[in-house]
Amino acid sequence: MNPLHAKKSRFLVCVAVCMFIYTFIYLTVPLYDESDDQKFRVKRAECGFYPDELCSALFVGKPAAFKIGNFCQKSYQPKALSCIQTSCSCSTVLKTLHFITRPLSEEEGNFSLAYIITIHKELEMFVRLLRAIYMPQNIYCIHIDEKSPRGYKTAVQNIVNCFENIFISSKREHVVYAGFSRLQADINCMRDLVKSKVQWNYVINLCGQDYPLKTNKEIIQYIKTKWNGKNITPGIVQPLHVKHRTEVSYREFVHSGVPYVYPAKVRKAQPPHNLTIYFGSAYYILSKAFVEFTLSDARAKALLEWSRDTYSPDEHYWVTLNRLPDAPGATPNAGWQGDLRAIKWKDQEGLSHKGCKGHYVRDICIYGLGDLQWIIESPHLFANKFEAGRNPLALECLERRLRLKVLRQAQVPVEQHWRLQEHSPFNMQLDV
Repeated sequence: MNPLHAKKSRFLVCVAVCMFIYTFIYLTVPLYDESDDQKFRVKRAECGFYPDELCSALFVGKPAAFKIGNFCQKSYQPKALSCIQTSCSCSTVLKTLHFITRPLSEEEGNFSLAYIITIHKELEMFVRLLRAIYMPQNIYCIHIDEKSPRGYKTAVQNIVNCFENIFISSKREHVVYAGFSRLQADINCMRDLVKSKVQWNYVINLCGQDYPLKTNKEIIQYIKTKWNGKNITPGIVQPLHVKHRTEVSYREFVHSGVPYVYPAKVRKAQPPHNLTIYFGSAYYILSKAFVEFTLSDARAKALLEWSRDTYSPDEHYWVTLNRLPDAPGATPNAGWQGDLRAIKWKDQEGLSHKGCKGHYVRDICIYGLGDLQWIIESPHLFANKFEAGRNPLALECLERRLRLKVLRQAQVPVEQHWRLQEHSPFNMQLDV
């Protein structure tokens, strides 16, 4: 090699190493105390140069990382969905979107999960969620809100067409927040799932703004070791402050084109079969035997009919049925046990969390970068809620972290397209 070229090469390597060290120190060492009146004095943020180092710094709560991250994600433009919105071959879809195409262990291959995912917006969020939970041995029912735009439905159908184990619910609802239609959407999917040839063990329901914090393997091990055939429906006997939800009749109304539920001046009859009504999470993990029970048992059918004009019936239906002693996998004496969702409720500030670093919608935190440390320290299986368009880097960091953990746990050779791209969509340089 020419001596001049050798010196030049060594110089470039030295420069690259120095830049990496500087970036690492900058992200990992707090350079200043974060205060409202202090201005950020970085002149340049190379957002694509250190996506994983930036995420690592966000996970441990480094103030400088929040500043850089917030600047970077302002200019974020998603690039990964063009193949879904146009006509690409399915092999291209699987590879460019990094779907895992083989069971990663014998344990996972022998324990299939069913998923119900209810969606109505944010195509990018749906794709990120789906590829995070996708395994070829599982089965997925997608319920698309009937009032969603036609283009959105078409894009979702394009991706579903590439998988034998993903399908659109055969019956779709016009979903109204806190209305019966939300419960009915899950039941529609359950009726489809029990007819499937896939011998699934448990069903998990998700909404389009959820994201997993645990791998498929970890979810299975949690179900098998912690619950051992039992259903997970966190909840308690209906407290006094929510009894109005089932004591009076609720009706759907439409104001300025937006549907909502509102109490009518009609008192409801007592629950059928003298059932004790419980109150709990709308999220669950249910055994297949329990699902078949809810679709056929006379008490379950009567409770479903009685619940049609109640407020947010999905928050009492599953937990009430799972407290029946003779229901398959029932937990009659359970309370709020079951680490299903990491959620920052507004009324829990100062109790279970120190506030939302993103913003609240209906008293639930839409996560921002400052919430990442709290999220990854949570024991829960999933976190809710995310908006890919507003806080894309928060989701990007969680996605890269989860996929790395998934591949590390794999007991089969890892295929190259399973790895997320080395350069994230934050591959721009910003003058800040």
